[in-house]
Amino acid sequence: QVQLVESGGGLVQAGGSLRLSCAASGLTFSTYNMGWFRQAPGKQREFVAAIRRSGGSTYAVDSVKGRFTISRENAKNTVYLQMNTLKPEDTAVYYCAAGRNEPSQRPGRWTYWGQGTQVTVSS
Repeated sequence: QVQLVESGGGLVQAGGSLRLSCAASGLTFSTYNMGWFRQAPGKQREFVAAIRRSGGSTYAVDSVKGRFTISRENAKNTVYLQMNTLKPEDTAVYYCAAGRNEPSQRPGRWTYWGQGTQVTVSS
């Protein structure tokens, strides 16, 4: 079965950095677009960033542009989210997603999801 396992979350002070990883198994990773979403308490899950199967194109929500970078290593079946200059408002559970549809900000357009990793940014 398909598994997406996120890691790398934790507690960091504002201005700090974290790198999230998502290891995929049970699918042909190089044929899937990959995305990162986040969900803060009491809020809807929101799109953060996405990368096409080839890694040639990436997308990010305006609030993280210039601070977060998505990348992938198809040989390792892994997608990353490098997060720099973190802010308290980045605090959320971060989820990895995989899908063959065009990368979308809509969670329903993604097929597979990980269990999430908590990121907490203190002020």
